[in-house]
Amino acid sequence: MKLTPSLFVVVWLSGCVKTSQVDNEIRNAGVPQNWQVSEKTMPATDNWFAQFSQPKLSRLVNEALDNNQSLRQKAYDVKILEQKLVQADANFWPDLDLGLNTGRSKSISGSVSNSSSIELEASYELDIWGKLSAAQQQANLDYFAAKAQYQQDKQTLVANVVSSWFDWIAAKQLTNLFEQRVNNAKQNLDIIESGYQQGLNAALDVYLSRNELNSELSNYAEQQDKHLQSVRNIERLLGRYPDASLTSTQLTLPLLTTDIPLGMPLDIISRKPELLASWYQVLAKDAGVAFAHKQRFPSINLRASISNNADELTNLLSGSSLAWSLLGGLTAPLFRAGDLKANEEIARLQLKQQEQIYLDTLYNAFSNVENAITAESSLKKRYQSTLAAQQNAEAAETLAFEQYQRGLVTYTTVLEAQGRSFNAQSALIQIKNQLLANRINLHLALGGDFSNDKNIQDNKQEDVLPNE
Repeated sequence: MKLTPSLFVVVWLSGCVKTSQVDNEIRNAGVPQNWQVSEKTMPATDNWFAQFSQPKLSRLVNEALDNNQSLRQKAYDVKILEQKLVQADANFWPDLDLGLNTGRSKSISGSVSNSSSIELEASYELDIWGKLSAAQQQANLDYFAAKAQYQQDKQTLVANVVSSWFDWIAAKQLTNLFEQRVNNAKQNLDIIESGYQQGLNAALDVYLSRNELNSELSNYAEQQDKHLQSVRNIERLLGRYPDASLTSTQLTLPLLTTDIPLGMPLDIISRKPELLASWYQVLAKDAGVAFAHKQRFPSINLRASISNNADELTNLLSGSSLAWSLLGGLTAPLFRAGDLKANEEIARLQLKQQEQIYLDTLYNAFSNVENAITAESSLKKRYQSTLAAQQNAEAAETLAFEQYQRGLVTYTTVLEAQGRSFNAQSALIQIKNQLLANRINLHLALGGDFSNDKNIQDNKQEDVLPNE
């Protein structure tokens, strides 16, 4: 059978097509049917922020989304990639350039002459091999990856603001607790010094109570510093100057008793923006392999120009000496000492590297969910035990001081009882805060969105940057 020239070209082009090299099995690699410590399959819900029901916190979240400098940097990254996508699209259109030159010269004989020229040139590359299409696809996927990562950054920022808010409340509660300890130590010192002057208490008790007061004053000063740091941390997330001027009357940590619908492990792949961004990067690297492969094929360019020359600038458009040209060019790489082949191999290796990055991101997401589920169960048990310990410790503290005043126990026993009571109260505050932080991290790990709350107006995908 004899091949016609047109059929030969079709066969040759088909051999040049570079199929996708993505291992699609990694998309859902190793995803279990259910979470390891939970059989719940209820769909994971969005609008997780609404469960806290704190209007001021809603306003702070809005402020952070508008003003946080790190988030705005990521938004500009998206805008930059959007412009690169415009550049990739522009490659499909002809280039049109206009040149205008004018000059004046003097010869050796002394004669003076003028010269002017104008040229309009157009050039266009035929995308026979799909090289330009591959570049456009890569730019498009990079843009989608950046947008997905921007959504992840927004969710992370909201989670950080909410967590920092509760850290601040916990720090305020601990500061109040330390202040109460200082007041109790002062009251105890007054009672013991009064008893010592009446000959009812030993000098050792006075020294112990003074030592206790000084220790509590030191601890209180340290806690005040931590409290101010927690305020400044929120202010930085809000994009404000960290002057610790933020105030609030909110002094309670909500206790979340409801379970969270976890959904199925497979849901996280389509819900979590970070995973979507990573997968887009895999596809972008695959397009990069195709682009590098097609760089090894000839480039076909068409070039056309119209020009005119005249001795005076006003005569350029007269058409008397108008010239035109139409050229077609074929350039093909013949010898590059393995450079193009190496570029293609580098692109292929970068694709395989990105596939491993995706798998690492995927399994980290699963690990974060599994750890948060386990932690929530453990923290709830710890909270109940610590609550009971606090109640018993407070009763023991009151009883110990009463018995000390009746001479039944030493002051060392009182200090031990007060220490256990304080430890239980501070532990209870910290565990409640840990429960809240873990719940927030669980929503974040599941890819749960926050934007359905009516108090939080999430920026649209099309309008990445806030209005400037």
